[in-house]
Amino acid sequence: MKQEIVTSDITVVGGGLAGVCASIAAARLGRTVSLVQNRPVLGGNSSSEVRVWVCGATAHGTHRYARETGIMGELFVENQFRNPDGNPYIWDLVVMEAVRAEPNIRLFLNTDVHEVDADGGENDRTIRSVTGWMMGSERRITFESAVFLDCSGDGLVGFLAGAKHRVGRESKDEYNEEWAPVVADDITLGSTLLFYTKDAGRPVQFIPPSFAKDIAQTSIPLKRVIRSGDNGCSYWWIEWGGELDTVHDNERIRDELWAAIYGIWDYIKNSGKFEADNMTLEWVGSIPGKREYRRFLGDYVLNQNDIVAQREFEDRVAFGGWSIDLHPPQGMYSTESGSKHMHMDGVYHIPFRSLYSVNVRNLLMAGRDISASHVAFGTTRVMATCAVIGEAAGTGAALSAAKGVTPRELHRGHLRELQQTMLKQDASIIGLHNEDAADLALQATVKASSALARLALETPAEAWPLKSDMGLLLPADPDIDGIELLVDAEDAATLTVELWNTGRGENYVPHALQATASAQVGRGVKQWVRLDLSWTPDAPQNAFLVIKADERMSLHLSDRPQTGVLAFAKGPEPSVSADLEDHQHSQPVIQWSMRPLVRKPFCFRLLSPTRAFSPEKAVDGYGRPFAGPRMWSSAALRDDAPEWLELSWAKQVNVRSVHVTFNDDVNEDLINLHHHRTPFAVLPELVRNYAVEAYANGEWTAVAEGQNNHKRKHVHALGEAVSADKIRIAAYSTNGSPCAEIVEVRVYE
Repeated sequence: MKQEIVTSDITVVGGGLAGVCASIAAARLGRTVSLVQNRPVLGGNSSSEVRVWVCGATAHGTHRYARETGIMGELFVENQFRNPDGNPYIWDLVVMEAVRAEPNIRLFLNTDVHEVDADGGENDRTIRSVTGWMMGSERRITFESAVFLDCSGDGLVGFLAGAKHRVGRESKDEYNEEWAPVVADDITLGSTLLFYTKDAGRPVQFIPPSFAKDIAQTSIPLKRVIRSGDNGCSYWWIEWGGELDTVHDNERIRDELWAAIYGIWDYIKNSGKFEADNMTLEWVGSIPGKREYRRFLGDYVLNQNDIVAQREFEDRVAFGGWSIDLHPPQGMYSTESGSKHMHMDGVYHIPFRSLYSVNVRNLLMAGRDISASHVAFGTTRVMATCAVIGEAAGTGAALSAAKGVTPRELHRGHLRELQQTMLKQDASIIGLHNEDAADLALQATVKASSALARLALETPAEAWPLKSDMGLLLPADPDIDGIELLVDAEDAATLTVELWNTGRGENYVPHALQATASAQVGRGVKQWVRLDLSWTPDAPQNAFLVIKADERMSLHLSDRPQTGVLAFAKGPEPSVSADLEDHQHSQPVIQWSMRPLVRKPFCFRLLSPTRAFSPEKAVDGYGRPFAGPRMWSSAALRDDAPEWLELSWAKQVNVRSVHVTFNDDVNEDLINLHHHRTPFAVLPELVRNYAVEAYANGEWTAVAEGQNNHKRKHVHALGEAVSADKIRIAAYSTNGSPCAEIVEVRVYE
């Protein structure tokens, strides 16, 4: 047996998306990282071994402008470019290449950590090393580091180190959570196996194995949606084991899930109830995708009330938006609905204090094992949220290692540096803006070749009957002073609209009524109808225009989208399942849906000019929409010259790097295995060809450029310092948008 010792600044155990993002974040900050994964591929439950969709804050398009940026955002956008068909093996490659691109990461696949050397008392422990066995290589490897991250999902490293933790559900009284049970118990969410099918083009028989269940003798056909063409995560409900120990009973759970899958396929193929003669099984999972096990205790335990209230923690370092999504303990055999959901009005915040152990000095956690109650875990557990938590924990680990402090000491003495470091790396901390004193862009005077000031969509594509209330989100910057809508009317009618604010900068639902207006509409088609609304908010924010239902009228959908403008259709009040009748919770984000209207806002003319896209927005410190679009947009692209954004200083500055963040439309819901097909490989809003130019001695010189760009952020290191009075980004073309759009520019000496 070969014995080895590997020393690095940080050891990350677990190669799911939390561990991947933690490792990349720490490596990019100059720390050496050992990434240890007990499987042959990276990605955890999202990998080709398990094949779960990477869900996150968008909640499948429920939340607006909510897609993750930072490292998880890079993975989404790269997968969209390389893997438009959602091939799980290509997704594996996207994740693997992201890790292998970092020279500071040493990757150890097929290495199962099962020993931890830790010392100290119960309330003050320190991990010295962890040891794993590399399967197939007969290598016993000990990893020594100053800081350790448990991204293992099940939390084995922290458990062996003596970290305080919980398994199961807290009582209702512990955190005053309405969705918690009256009495605490050890019940968890169950595990799932998935399967893929394909059309073979000819009849294919299926002879079930002897262990396949006769699902006609269970509640499954009565309570679950079964279709012959569905596969993959459409069968997320093939879940079981919540009343068992999801780790120690893993083999038993897998066998039960196999029996159910082959029984379901037997039912589809041989019951005569489905058109499935030519269908065959292409793939069946063999590794249960676990949802829940240990959750470690940190200095703060995130709970249901924090999620629903969108509590704005001072130490927030990550965000989520998936609903609180809890499943019945009996899983697929339950006679209840397969899941119950509570949606908050917008995205919520996750504090750094929930990412490090309360009693192990050098242990951080990321993924589904963070410090959260069972109910709060119902939303933090989804993988894109685990990934952004991983980036936050990895950044914290890197700074802790560099400074020689514990994560708790980092929180107490260096919190602002942690948050600003994350923002510089394009990680999103909602509502927090750039305050980096080293960023010369914050001291610059900014101007542009043009800026979008007239906000209007005037070319109709199709009519949309006004059978229910409709919504239109617009930036109110500095005000709203009249609007026109394009309307058809079968008969004379009165068009009535209401103007609401959205309350919080991260929310996109009506909150408080600000103004109303009505106008008479005569019979006719494509009539521009003026509505004299007026509202001047104290600070720029979004306005939510509610267009009241009248079946005699129709609105017109635009033939193209417009950044900063969204359309909504109002549905009925969300239904509440019988077991929640005493817990009615308003869910306007569900009631106001944008799903049928993505990239198709209503035709309108805003009658007052907007400053929402002025050049200064690219240096206002916000890296994503918040109380407005927060970016510069040119008025239009030109054929004869580039559109440009210019930063200038009173005296020459020495520039060594320029950070440029382009608009990649974080409202677009991307997903790794594509439960829906997005029709483009590159987001149209992204600038395609551009140059970074410096002005010195009376002339412009290109110092960097980008060709065929499909990514959101680029850091252009210039090598030797360039002395310049001005820096500008010249945009020559986009990937489809009629305007050049830049979210942020940073400049560093």
